[in-house]
Amino acid sequence: MARAKKQIAKREAAREAQGRDRVVATNRRARREYEFLETFEAGIVLQGSEVKALREGKAQLSEAYARVDNGEMWLFQMHIPPWQFATSFGAHDPDRRRKLLLHRKEIDELQGKTQQQSLTLIPASLYFKDGRAKVEIALAKGRHTYDKRNVLAARDAERDIARAVKEGNRWGGA
Repeated sequence: MARAKKQIAKREAAREAQGRDRVVATNRRARREYEFLETFEAGIVLQGSEVKALREGKAQLSEAYARVDNGEMWLFQMHIPPWQFATSFGAHDPDRRRKLLLHRKEIDELQGKTQQQSLTLIPASLYFKDGRAKVEIALAKGRHTYDKRNVLAARDAERDIARAVKEGNRWGGA
């Protein structure tokens, strides 16, 4: 009886692990070059071979950006390489623009903010959530060179402090 309960618990844990968010790609360069003010989660319209390529973990967000065209949100320059087993019929264009799925209020809000202020829409990450591909879009403001240096210096200082605390705990606490 106890053995059966353990097996059931093990199966449920495996199902939960599959249902969790699985990150496919992150835009690390964007976090350095932009200051994220607000983030939104958007669905993305994909073709079959694109989904299979994403499940293999192949995507590049480094040059990608989002824009509102004719009341719809589009993602440009995101590169998803063709799936290796797709034939010429099932293959897709790797750099085509892809439609993002957001609520009308969110699209209008983002369009207003990008037009009034000098802000841009950057994809921060691409991931699977409950089996569906999602994109985290960030409303971002560009950083100047000196801002980038300040951020790097602050991060290095925090790392040095954490290292010193860890060393102090290792030698002084025992």
